[in-house]
Amino acid sequence: MRLFLLTALTLIAFAANSVLARAALAEGAIGPGLFTALRLAAGALMLGFLVAARRRRAGRGAGGLSGGWFPALMLLVYAAGFSFAYTGLPTGTGALILFGGVQVTMFAGALAGGERPGVARWAGAVLALAGLGVLFAPGAAAPAPDRAALMLAAAVGWGVYSLRGRAAGDALGATAGNFLLAAVPGCAIGLLAGEPAPGLVGVLLAVASGAVASGLGYALWYTVLLRLEMSVAAVAQLTVPLIALAGGMVFLGEPATWRFAVAAALVLGGVGGAILLGRRRA
Repeated sequence: MRLFLLTALTLIAFAANSVLARAALAEGAIGPGLFTALRLAAGALMLGFLVAARRRRAGRGAGGLSGGWFPALMLLVYAAGFSFAYTGLPTGTGALILFGGVQVTMFAGALAGGERPGVARWAGAVLALAGLGVLFAPGAAAPAPDRAALMLAAAVGWGVYSLRGRAAGDALGATAGNFLLAAVPGCAIGLLAGEPAPGLVGVLLAVASGAVASGLGYALWYTVLLRLEMSVAAVAQLTVPLIALAGGMVFLGEPATWRFAVAAALVLGGVGGAILLGRRRA
């Protein structure tokens, strides 16, 4: 139950990132380059403070910053692709593309690492991905190809970053180090983007996304990844678009179409079947 609650809290944080980004970028309160820079910088500051507080409380023997350049690069690819994609995607659609791509990336990584998901888990994953097919069926309002490509790049970045999390012995220290390394080129992107000065609302939304939904959420994600199979972690993330859609409806006034309702039913059914039936089989 504790693992379930921690995983659910993490997925809510992921969905909050979609809602916060869409709220900041759709109305032009801040540009995507500056949003990326502030998000990564705020996450690095929050996590650095937590690492320092842990060392003061537990002594010098407590873990410090760790992480590495490769996971930091994947974090940057995810954060930048995510921000620029959300300048032209609805909240739920962006989240569906992101976590559909994440599922494919993480399943591929799980197979390469020797994990062999059972039939129930494969069937659940296929059913959940069918939800994406409904969303982009003939007659549906397809997203802009360039924005969809950016979000797919973000999906690969996040999927690889999650796969690397299994090797992170210290979840907080690794996440803090990754954010610090990614924040340096992230700030360069913000400066080189040549965007107008952001409004106060845009800054606050970017800081909230970075410090809370990203910094704390990703440290928690690295913690739960140590106790989840990669295929389960991949499938579970497909619930994020549904949470993001609910947030978009409540906070941004976005409509819910019948296509999205059908896609949501397929995703929920696939995720539930993959996790519950796969666990029963095991």
